[in-house]
Amino acid sequence: MLSSLSFLFLGLCGWAFWQLLSFVRVRIATAHLRRIPGPPPASFWTGNLKQFFSRDAAGFQEHVAHDFGPIVKLDGFLGTPILYVADPKALHTVLIKEEHIFLETPEFIACVHVLLTMRGDARLHLESAQHGRQRKLLNPVFSVSHMRHMLPLFYNVVYKLRAAIESRVSDSEDPREIDMLGWMGRTALELIGQGGLGHSLDPLVKDSTDAYGMALKLLAPGLFAVRLYRQVTVITQNIVPAWLRRAVVDAFPRGTTVHAVKEIVDTMDFHARAIYDSKKLAFQKGDAEVVKQVAEGKDIMSILMRANSVADAADRLSEEEVIAQMSILIFAAMDTTSNSLSRILHLLAQNPAVQKKLRQELLSAGAADGMPYDDLNRLPLLDSVCRETLRVYPPVTTLYRAATQDTVLPLSEPIFATDGTRMDEIPLVKGSQVILGFLGCNTSKALWGEDAYEWKPERWLSSLPSNVTDARIPGVYSNLMTFLGGKRACIGFKFSEMEMKVVLSVLLTTFTFELPEKPVVWNVAGVWYPTVDKASSKPEMPLKVGLYKRPQA
Repeated sequence: MLSSLSFLFLGLCGWAFWQLLSFVRVRIATAHLRRIPGPPPASFWTGNLKQFFSRDAAGFQEHVAHDFGPIVKLDGFLGTPILYVADPKALHTVLIKEEHIFLETPEFIACVHVLLTMRGDARLHLESAQHGRQRKLLNPVFSVSHMRHMLPLFYNVVYKLRAAIESRVSDSEDPREIDMLGWMGRTALELIGQGGLGHSLDPLVKDSTDAYGMALKLLAPGLFAVRLYRQVTVITQNIVPAWLRRAVVDAFPRGTTVHAVKEIVDTMDFHARAIYDSKKLAFQKGDAEVVKQVAEGKDIMSILMRANSVADAADRLSEEEVIAQMSILIFAAMDTTSNSLSRILHLLAQNPAVQKKLRQELLSAGAADGMPYDDLNRLPLLDSVCRETLRVYPPVTTLYRAATQDTVLPLSEPIFATDGTRMDEIPLVKGSQVILGFLGCNTSKALWGEDAYEWKPERWLSSLPSNVTDARIPGVYSNLMTFLGGKRACIGFKFSEMEMKVVLSVLLTTFTFELPEKPVVWNVAGVWYPTVDKASSKPEMPLKVGLYKRPQA
């Protein structure tokens, strides 16, 4: 035991020394980046990081995105420069041309491997080979053809949402305040549960007690609460065996945040495996048994398992990878879509004229009655409201990437350093970190015009500016960075778009939405979320909801 501890201690000391040498090298090699314009650091120790990532950092993130140009220098820990990148050509290099060089940061990779993959031994979508195999099997499941088959399921779930809200407002002449964030979250969970796993996670018409669904809802705040401990995973993932890491986590007493996250992860693991085993058993019994399941075997995981069983050995996923995909699929789809829907409802409450116009379009088309997929996507104002909201208010405004080797970042237009030096490209050394600035690119005045910061759905009803269409923005959706781009673009963006359109079609033709008495504030996080006023930390978005009364003929 003593020799094992000594080996562990020496390993940690060696890692720390290597990290120190790497830090010094990066500091020396990135001196030229300090001449790129950017906001002054608030602290020598943490640079701009607290300003940029704190809950109330919305104004600062907009300041960075709007006031310094497409490339901005931020200060990280101990003054290490980090580039905020919103230039389309640079984004294309990071996400497509040199995607193999710009990878997720070590902390993110370690966090996913140790926490999100349950056991710490499944190497998921982060390495190129595994990611390619998973993507190859999943792509057909998220195709337009499959979305057409999924649409009736979406309508059936949203009808339950309508009934649940209607039961809360039907006995009152006046609108009632309802937490629409909570309802959007429950709906997104049930949609990805049925459409993704073939498993109901929230009945909607009554309060949910599903343990898997509750664990998934608690995972994001739980991971945020243990963000300091996550640094330890970077140090230990390659030198400490999984069983020992698990033993250390088990030693944390009940009531601590670490123990709470462990319980969440264990619950997710248990239920994901149970769902997988039930599907596997149904497949063994034949198609008739599969059809008896939720979504009749047309859900994403059923199709993935079926495709995986007949795939070439080189492309086949292990059981651990398939099981881990289940929770990752839900985790990635839940808050992003539900918070975007909440943002749309908030904006429509702020802009009643747009809400009225959109309602009339939906009523005239009979959108709440179950339109075909292609017809739903042809409703111009509905499409414009969704696109414009995702442009101005992407639910995720930034992502980190780290260069794994020395490279050069080309620029669409030159920038000028603080000493007046022109820079047509930016050399980066191994270990340099960049922040992909979705907000900066989506709201660039150079691309979108002087009204780029404004929420104007009507801009999508005519041709986009040539600056946008000619810029070759690498985003996978509508010349926007909201769903990322390249091989690691959000594979489920069509699923998310369809979800938003069905929810809006059903709710806006049944209810009216008005602003609440107290202001709603949007807070910075991995996925931005609303609260009531600045003082509250509880995610919620109350709106005044009333029954829509059609004018008498």
